[in-house]
Amino acid sequence: MPPTNPSSPTASTAVSSSLELPPPGGLCAIHQPNLFPRLTTLAKLFAADYWIVLDDVQFTRRDYQHRARLAALGDPFQRQWLSIPTHLPGGRRTAIRNALIVDPMRSCRRTRQMLWQYMGSSPHWPALDQAMVPVLDLFATTDKTAEIAEASTHVLLDLLGWRGQVLRSSRLEARLGRSQRLADLAAVTEARSYLCGAGGMRYLETGLFTSCGITVTPFRTPTADGWDTGRAISALHALMLLGPQALADAFRAVAADQDESRVGA
Repeated sequence: MPPTNPSSPTASTAVSSSLELPPPGGLCAIHQPNLFPRLTTLAKLFAADYWIVLDDVQFTRRDYQHRARLAALGDPFQRQWLSIPTHLPGGRRTAIRNALIVDPMRSCRRTRQMLWQYMGSSPHWPALDQAMVPVLDLFATTDKTAEIAEASTHVLLDLLGWRGQVLRSSRLEARLGRSQRLADLAAVTEARSYLCGAGGMRYLETGLFTSCGITVTPFRTPTADGWDTGRAISALHALMLLGPQALADAFRAVAADQDESRVGA
């Protein structure tokens, strides 16, 4: 892997979060920053017009906010965690945006090493290798775990040609409450519909969205052709097997199949 350049012109844009609201009537996804997110998570973000990074809720250890499960290209069940050791200055109540990397430079080296170890044999590796430069450079300028995680997701979306907008929940007005917060974030950005994953549909109070004139669109992915393992491992595996163009085509097909009907309270 070539040495990184701290002055890379793309380093600042990889984690940019515009204060300008998106055009009204868009499809909104709200998700915590994940380190090299799973295939299903990345597909949901790709299907949305904009992604609100949920960075002002409590950090959860043993989740995907600071780690990704990598899988060998030849065997998706040969897996290893890539983790960024993280300190919570406020204890368990620490918000995601305030979680700190214990040793940024060591984490940078570990990230570089493991990506090469698991993905370096792919013919699509050069594209990822080049795209990763601003993420690796970011370790030298921030100690925030969330910024690295957000950047890692943004890089993958960029490789797939996503042209959506990224905002952060900490810069938007929203009330407390698991569903209330999400409904407020969707409302303040004047979303047409909120794109909700299978896990969220189990607890979401859809009436809070309906009262704001916002539909809830359940996001469903296939259960075959690698999507089953994609619920457990990083999307990097599929990206390096298929390549950016083929994976983007698969994501567009999934997005086109989504049920756009309203979900009642």
